[in-house]
Amino acid sequence: MKFVSWNVNGLRAAMKKGFMDFFEDVDADFFAIQETKMQENQKSWEIDGYYEYWNDADRKGYSGTLIYTKHKPLSVSYGLDDGSYNDEGRIITLEYEDFYLVNTYVPNAKRNLERLDYRQEYEDQVRAYYKKLDQEKPVILCGDLNVAHKEIDLKNHKTNTKNAGFTIEERTKFTELLDAGFTDTFRYLYPDTVKYSWWSYMFNARKNNAGWRIDYFVVSDRLREAIKEAQILNEIHGSDHCPVTLELSL
Repeated sequence: MKFVSWNVNGLRAAMKKGFMDFFEDVDADFFAIQETKMQENQKSWEIDGYYEYWNDADRKGYSGTLIYTKHKPLSVSYGLDDGSYNDEGRIITLEYEDFYLVNTYVPNAKRNLERLDYRQEYEDQVRAYYKKLDQEKPVILCGDLNVAHKEIDLKNHKTNTKNAGFTIEERTKFTELLDAGFTDTFRYLYPDTVKYSWWSYMFNARKNNAGWRIDYFVVSDRLREAIKEAQILNEIHGSDHCPVTLELSL
């Protein structure tokens, strides 16, 4: 099965930059999208052959997640079990017979780390949620997790230790997720490979490959043997992020 995840930084804008060409080419079983920045009722297209599940933010033009899938799920849920984090449209969970697929757009800690406390609370609550799901069946988690875990995961690590996405607090939370029984699929296959999934629009960052790896597929440890491939498609443009992919033998 082929999974794709992409923070499109505005789906309507991405549609004007070749999104559908890539979507059709990649022919994924599951295509998870973050930062749709729109409401479902604003779309002007139809995609045949896929079920679609939207979680729109209450605030228009902000955040939002979406999954296109060829496979009808047993159930669909939005946010956490208590409905939290649904106001910003940050989580969609699809249940299948043998696994859960979770698409998430993790809150950015923002400039001056003004939202770091909120981010830390989010991390603790969603980790508990993933662990609960994992007790029932394996979890495939994807999305913009807004953290570069290790120094290898960003170009300028020395100058970013107090900036959103590379604080010790955020990196520690990601470590805690992995320690809870989950595997970073790209790093599992490629422990020493330097590849990025996001570049600032400033300072010619993408041209100079001054990027960050903040987009992930993370799976329950017991799915490790099912991992066939995990890629970062940094040749694909259309957003400040590029797509990441996962192939599993399921």
